[in-house]
Amino acid sequence: MNIILVSDSLAKSRSVTLSQGQVMLIAFGILVAGFVLATGTYFATMRLAADASNPYFRALVASLHRDDAQRSQAQVKENLNALAAKVGELQARILRLDAFGERLAKAAGIKRDEFHFDEKPGQGGPMVPLDHDLTVPEFERMLDDMSRVVDDRSEKLGVLDSFFMDDRLARKTIPTTMPVSGGYYSSNFGYRVDPINGHSEFHTGVDIVAPVGTRVMAAAGGVVSFSGTMPEYGNMVDIDHDNGLTSRYAHLSKRLVKVGDVVMKGQPIALVGNTGRTTGPHLHFEVREKGIPLNPGKFLALGKSELMLKAAVRH
Repeated sequence: MNIILVSDSLAKSRSVTLSQGQVMLIAFGILVAGFVLATGTYFATMRLAADASNPYFRALVASLHRDDAQRSQAQVKENLNALAAKVGELQARILRLDAFGERLAKAAGIKRDEFHFDEKPGQGGPMVPLDHDLTVPEFERMLDDMSRVVDDRSEKLGVLDSFFMDDRLARKTIPTTMPVSGGYYSSNFGYRVDPINGHSEFHTGVDIVAPVGTRVMAAAGGVVSFSGTMPEYGNMVDIDHDNGLTSRYAHLSKRLVKVGDVVMKGQPIALVGNTGRTTGPHLHFEVREKGIPLNPGKFLALGKSELMLKAAVRH
């Protein structure tokens, strides 16, 4: 192996020739020197470690502890922020459930003091200590499980709320409200002796006696399909309830609505009169399904039952 030496102090370059044995000897010397240096460093470190009062060693250990503590605090802070976000999300969902519960309780007619949605429910029982403290991952899994349960309950309450809403809308379009207040039946639905010709005839509605000028109210919500006069009915109003049912109000002294008007349940639509084929002031009230007359008394009895049930729930 030839080594060429070049230097400014030399007039010319020099060449040194090394044999293979010399090269191996130099390489071995370098390895031995590295090993000796590493061994010396190790023993020096161990000696420092053995001397706990050494200020350099204490400073090194303190620096390492500070780094570990800072990393731990940063990790704990990150975990706490993530948990706080999940707790806040659960609180928002619980508020939504409370709103659903309030609405459903009101729709069902449940007394407010039976369900306190704004108070914590009573809980208790014997304390059973855990085998170990909850870890952050375990707590996160519990929050995830609670979140899934809250979502499931929220969806189910939403479906129930839709059903309640549909039921309320349907009830508003069923003629169950008494069309006049304070009146009494003078003739029921079905066969009777006709008060004018004395023959047996089928009466297609009920007659409710009331003074002329008494307000007539819509028995259910709907659209006025007829507002005019007919020979036997006199002044008459028909309301289409959009579910195959229509209600008819006859012998009126005055009509307060016209065809196409949208009326609400209990809204005044006319005044009691004595027009058409009649022996005195009264309201002739009919309920028909696809043109076929039904017994209005059954619908009005249903309305009375609902009122009695609501009154019982309130008390």
